[in-house]
Amino acid sequence: MSSETPEIIIRECDTIEEMKKCVEIQRRVFSSTDLEISPARHLLVSKHAGGWTLGAYVGDALAGFVLSVPMFRGDGRALYSHMTGVEKDFQNLGIGAKLKWAQRQRALEEGINYIKWTFQPVLARNAYFNLERLGAEIKTYMPNFYGFDSDGNSDVGDAVGVPSDRLFAEWKLDSPKVTALANGETWFERAEVRARIEVPTDWNSLILRDPKTALAEQDRVKSEFEDALSAGLVARGFERSDTHPAFLLY
Repeated sequence: MSSETPEIIIRECDTIEEMKKCVEIQRRVFSSTDLEISPARHLLVSKHAGGWTLGAYVGDALAGFVLSVPMFRGDGRALYSHMTGVEKDFQNLGIGAKLKWAQRQRALEEGINYIKWTFQPVLARNAYFNLERLGAEIKTYMPNFYGFDSDGNSDVGDAVGVPSDRLFAEWKLDSPKVTALANGETWFERAEVRARIEVPTDWNSLILRDPKTALAEQDRVKSEFEDALSAGLVARGFERSDTHPAFLLY
């Protein structure tokens, strides 16, 4: 690729051919089996049920996508952001963030102010992105959400029985924090931190190198989250660190 930052165009994936390209990205990015991949039919049905798939294009190439599945929250419309994938050759260009902010803008234009999705509690980079870059918050921990054979690394998951624990990220699109971040402003949390939950610095390396320790760490994180959330705390921040990255709960 050129050293110059390419122009990135975000637009909806309308055709079945474009949706099939999203399926190909899933195979390359997530290394998932066909049973774990959202097929083009799922994307097409989501579109006609009130959702949509946004694609990030660099020239004619589809570099990434985000799938928005329609849902209800109370009496109002909401969205479940089922997956976001970016081709490895186009990562580190901010495409994931561009897709999420475009997803927010499209949702607000349609009168939707709430999106949720899941992510692994032990992945520090994802946690920072979701809580600090996007302004999502965490109120729910889901143990073994997809089952043992649906772990992000299926080979490791099958071999050592890694539970697919997930956190629900709740994105309140018109909240003061999210609005500020969407406008490129810095947000300062004024409340006092009530608890910190540390996570491994590099979970993916740890699970390959030392599965027993990785499982113990995941179990500790689950226990600490369940205690904190049952006490009414909410995770609204994440502290980056080379040694002790941690969720911040208020």
